[in-house]
Amino acid sequence: MSSNEAARKELGAFLRTKRTAADRADYELPPVARARTKGLRREEIAFLSGVSVTWYTWLEQGRDINPSRQVIDAVALNLRLSRAEHDYVLGLVGFSPSPRVVPLAPAPVPSHVQHLLDALEPAPAFALTPHWDIAAWNRSYAGLFPGVLAAPAEERNLLLFVFTDDYVRAMLPDWELTSRQFLAEYRAETGSRVAGPAHVRLLEHLRAVSEDFSRAWDEHAVLRFASRQRTFLHPEAGELDFEQLGLVPQDAPELSVVAYLPREGTGTAARLPLLLR
Repeated sequence: MSSNEAARKELGAFLRTKRTAADRADYELPPVARARTKGLRREEIAFLSGVSVTWYTWLEQGRDINPSRQVIDAVALNLRLSRAEHDYVLGLVGFSPSPRVVPLAPAPVPSHVQHLLDALEPAPAFALTPHWDIAAWNRSYAGLFPGVLAAPAEERNLLLFVFTDDYVRAMLPDWELTSRQFLAEYRAETGSRVAGPAHVRLLEHLRAVSEDFSRAWDEHAVLRFASRQRTFLHPEAGELDFEQLGLVPQDAPELSVVAYLPREGTGTAARLPLLLR
């Protein structure tokens, strides 16, 4: 048996072992025959990873099909492999392990975008990158959510805050609904980069740190961004009611500007100066 054939056989056996050991409840899947709660079907992993059942079956059978790195990353993500296991699988296919470097902070936003954010005060406003890193914000947003100032630049991610920051969860009386809306809107924007390294790295990290994220992500909801009402329970300013609006600067289309405009008749506008202290 050649070394390549041995590697393919080991890859197939390893993936099959991880698939059959997976807990179906972790994927919010019902038990199968004889109330079996362990093990995923090949069809289920193939669907989650965006490949055909036949192709995934060949992968587990050790056939010579030359999978791409993007596909291996997707299979590893959906089998919820650890970093060590992910690197092991990459090595079996002939790819080098992913570099374990600290993610780069978002690039500075153009000055005119920051000027727009500042001009919106006292309404909180911020700018998001395609991967929902918070790249810029105004003073009102920092007053609404001080954690954006304290977090390292590489950890200023909106999804990470929503699913791991207790302060954010306490401010959102509709956290269950809002967190899922955010995920559905984020997912709608990821179709063209579903196997991209930044997206895969973000999902791996969120799965590792938040069971709530894993359950919500596996619901596969997709929604386009829509303006809507938002309510925050701020520890100093009290209940704040906003209309959430999204803007995309024509000369900076990689950024999305999100603004919270106070709703009329709620008293929110009068309390916004408290965020600027």
